[in-house]
Amino acid sequence: MKFYLDENVFDAGMARMRWLFDEFENIVVNFSGGKDSTVCLNLALAVAEERGRLPLPVLFIDQEAEWQNVIDYVRLVMSDPRVKPLWLQVPIRIFNATSTTEPWLNCWEPGREWVRDKEPDSIHENTFGTDRFSEMFGGVFRHFFADAPAIHIAGVRAEESPARMKGLTSYETYKGETWGKVEDKRRQQFTMYPIYDWSYTDVWKAIHDHGWPYCKLYDYMYQHGVPVTNMRVSNVHHETAVRQLFFLQEIEGKTWDRIASRLSGINTAGQLQEQFFTPKELPPMFKDWYEYRDHLLENLVPDEKTRAYFRRTFASYDARYTDEVQKTLVKTEIGCILSNDYHGTKLSVFAAGHGMYSKNAGKKGGRFVDGLRT
Repeated sequence: MKFYLDENVFDAGMARMRWLFDEFENIVVNFSGGKDSTVCLNLALAVAEERGRLPLPVLFIDQEAEWQNVIDYVRLVMSDPRVKPLWLQVPIRIFNATSTTEPWLNCWEPGREWVRDKEPDSIHENTFGTDRFSEMFGGVFRHFFADAPAIHIAGVRAEESPARMKGLTSYETYKGETWGKVEDKRRQQFTMYPIYDWSYTDVWKAIHDHGWPYCKLYDYMYQHGVPVTNMRVSNVHHETAVRQLFFLQEIEGKTWDRIASRLSGINTAGQLQEQFFTPKELPPMFKDWYEYRDHLLENLVPDEKTRAYFRRTFASYDARYTDEVQKTLVKTEIGCILSNDYHGTKLSVFAAGHGMYSKNAGKKGGRFVDGLRT
């Protein structure tokens, strides 16, 4: 249920940002080049200037296989004298949703030809205690702030998925507020989302009303008919961004050539397009969707450890949900296989949106318990 207040989201976002600056001395803005982090950055810069807290640390974790339009925009942001750049171009591992034979991109791998050269002023050495993207934010805390209280500011919004809505409105993070995530309670380190209740229309209105620069990739996506709610500027092989490959070659031909040479599966996904995803109709050679799922699992996932992990997870979900949603569930599981979704993003979204169909409805809902570690 939503509750509407006599305050617009821009003023509420600014009030939250001022409160965060009053509460914490150590603040880093997580920046992706996307529209939501663009808004968070500009709100934070405005408050930092009010409080005499410039330059503001801004973190960009470069995943190598990025759109050139995103990199151009990040360069613009990092050259702003109000910004203290923390541009990480360090060796990390990222899931590759386009290939089952090469399920990882080892970003900035020594001895390999990269998609592009590193920036001269970026951070090149991984001293953050992890090689996983999702854990790098905690690594930044440990590296720069040790035991000191600190926050990341990030542009996650509840509108984007049922899972995010639940996570941002259900559990206290800090001093009664729910719009964040506890990173380390003992050290008082958190990630906070001050625009959590904004709509995408609020985001674009703020950008245009204030004349803030933004990534021009959004304009190219709009010209290609991409729905506004589906526009993503993350690395092109992410499980939620593969559809962007369908027009990468047209928008950024040189980027396409470099990424296709660097990473297995990119060209296949770009050529197959919608056929790369779960089919709308069951292929006629299979008696049901479960047989099709199991066939894909045995033939597309080469690593036995990974296959066994998927089997356990799928069995857990199959037993957890009622017959009413089994067809949707098994198609979601097929999507996990086809997109190498070892994070369980698709199943987490399914669980958040189908809690009423759980056989344990009323108890704490199920989730994708263990992210695969290889």
